[in-house]
Amino acid sequence: MRSVIVGSLLVVVGCGGASEPTATTVDPVGMAQAVAAGIRADTLLAEVERLASDAFEGRAPGSEGETRTIEYLREQFSTLGLAPGNPDGTWVQNVPLVGITPVEGDTLRVSRGDDTRTLEPGADYVAYTKRVVDRVEVDAEFVFVGYGAVAPEYDWNDFKDVDVTGKILLFLVNDPPSDGLFGGQAMTYYGRWTYKHEIAAEKGAAGSLVIHEPGPAGYPWEVVGSSPYGESFDLVSDDRNMGRAAIEGWIRRDAAASLFEMAGLDFATEKAKAARADFQPVELGVTGRTQVRNTLRTIDSQNVVAMLPGAGAPDEVVIYMAHWDHLGRDESLTGDQIYNGAADNATGTAGLIELARAFTLGEPPRRSVLFLAVTAEEQGLLGSRYYGEHPLYPAAQTVAALNMDVLNQWGRTSDLTIVGMGQSQLDDVAREIAGRLGRVLHPDPEPEKGLYYRSDHFSFARAGIPAFYADPGVDYLDKPPGYGIEKREEYTANDYHAVSDEVKPDWDLSGALDDLTFMYHMGARLAATDEWPEWSVTSEFRAIREQQRPGR
Repeated sequence: MRSVIVGSLLVVVGCGGASEPTATTVDPVGMAQAVAAGIRADTLLAEVERLASDAFEGRAPGSEGETRTIEYLREQFSTLGLAPGNPDGTWVQNVPLVGITPVEGDTLRVSRGDDTRTLEPGADYVAYTKRVVDRVEVDAEFVFVGYGAVAPEYDWNDFKDVDVTGKILLFLVNDPPSDGLFGGQAMTYYGRWTYKHEIAAEKGAAGSLVIHEPGPAGYPWEVVGSSPYGESFDLVSDDRNMGRAAIEGWIRRDAAASLFEMAGLDFATEKAKAARADFQPVELGVTGRTQVRNTLRTIDSQNVVAMLPGAGAPDEVVIYMAHWDHLGRDESLTGDQIYNGAADNATGTAGLIELARAFTLGEPPRRSVLFLAVTAEEQGLLGSRYYGEHPLYPAAQTVAALNMDVLNQWGRTSDLTIVGMGQSQLDDVAREIAGRLGRVLHPDPEPEKGLYYRSDHFSFARAGIPAFYADPGVDYLDKPPGYGIEKREEYTANDYHAVSDEVKPDWDLSGALDDLTFMYHMGARLAATDEWPEWSVTSEFRAIREQQRPGR
């Protein structure tokens, strides 16, 4: 247990750990006493266990698991006394999606002269199409475009004047590793695979394949290659996504290297050339032929929205969010077929409920607080993207978005990891809160993985709304140095997007409680004041916000 002094009240917060009691003086922020009564280890674990149970079938969009998840969240928020968060009086925002399931059996045949080889789906490559059609076919030449970055602010253009219309483009993961450019070690959006597929479409490419290397990608090949025929989802554009490349996907590093070998080139040498601004696209003289056949269905998935109306400025909104979805069930697997997604992201969804519980135990804050559980994060941040493009509350009146994705399962830390540190003045708020709670803030120790662009807060950043994402810390109390990074790497290697992501007997959620307490104070501070945090002068999102709130 942990003793906390809140204002003049001494309260006891269950933390699930074995550390000695400590006393921390915390200035009251809104309803600070509600933290102690509202954020609890027993209810947090129970909610995670419920959401990650087999009864929810892995919480895939469009499944019976979604139906059960939505109903559970509605029940929880309603029981807490929150109001439906959609201005139309409902608890949900419909998110229209198209489900695309590739038909099994299509190989990628590659050839140069008399040299013909076959790449196997799942083992060597993964290809899919976002076009809303039954079938696409590609027969085109491979062109290596390095990192594929077109960044005028850095005087960088990997395409030069080369016309890649109708080609299959091969991209490297991440940004070019150039000193003083891009984000240095930290990934920018140019390094994200989503950007690479977007620029491929803009250039009129027939195909877009990202070369997978476990280190730069941040996860092993099995994450993308283990189940190439599972259903994926996308939002649907007016042209039914016909502006996208016919095929998108990934190719394993060794398979990509074989294409360079066929062209008489060395992959490592060409990769090194791509790190320079004078890089020129490389036409390999190797053609690839494949087809992707689809089974299509359209669904209405749902974001769950619950509102605590503000007492003073109800039209100004602070958003807490977490994605409720995971990967569902794969009946092709032997044995366990359910991707329970306990850490990712039953923990964050349960944390959302706990924060709502804390807020409802006191007086309403000055500003409204929206609790947003979004769908289809695992499909490319689709639920949050849809909200960003179709906001229920105007972006100009939204103060900030605070995201939770995979809470700490391994005990208490002295620190918090701020993903995207330096992006906005929310860092200043976080630093003040952390200091009062006796904690310190550290930047992301693995910035090369581009985590700021890989979770739902990014959809809000793209919409101009200051967005904040605090990952678990890495400096664990009573643990040796390096323990935190070791646990992260262990989770990524063994459980990330695997059926083994289940509640573990050795979980210690004391650190999650500490982090939720911090997140509570962040939102309570923003909801209690008239502050409008701004993007930093170096942020790529600042211009959007200035257009939304001119002269403010």
